Amino acid sequence: MIKVSVMYPNSPDAQFDDAYYRDRHMPMVKRLMGDYCKFYTVDKALAKGSADANAPYIAMGHLFCDSVEAFQAGFGPHTAEIMGDIPNYTNQKPVIQMSEVVVG
Repeated sequence: MIKVSVMYPNSPDAQFDDAYYRDRHMPMVKRLMGDYCKFYTVDKALAKGSADANAPYIAMGHLFCDSVEAFQAGFGPHTAEIMGDIPNYTNQKPVIQMSEVVVG
């Protein structure tokens, strides 16, 4: 299994609409990806809006897929729509990391 982490940098000027991300964006991503996305999680920083070194990201979304190929098959056809929704909930550019889940 792999995890695709989409992390939004935290800073004093960072804006992030947690409700929109949780209630609209991530459910849209899951709907568009269908069974290629097994499940997702959303993390919210405790020190939102501060320069706290313990909160380098204001929020994170994690997509869990069977493989890199499954992620590409599910996300690829919808990339423009998914990425185009970002300005609706944040002014931050996401940092993306793909990881292999070794313990779950």
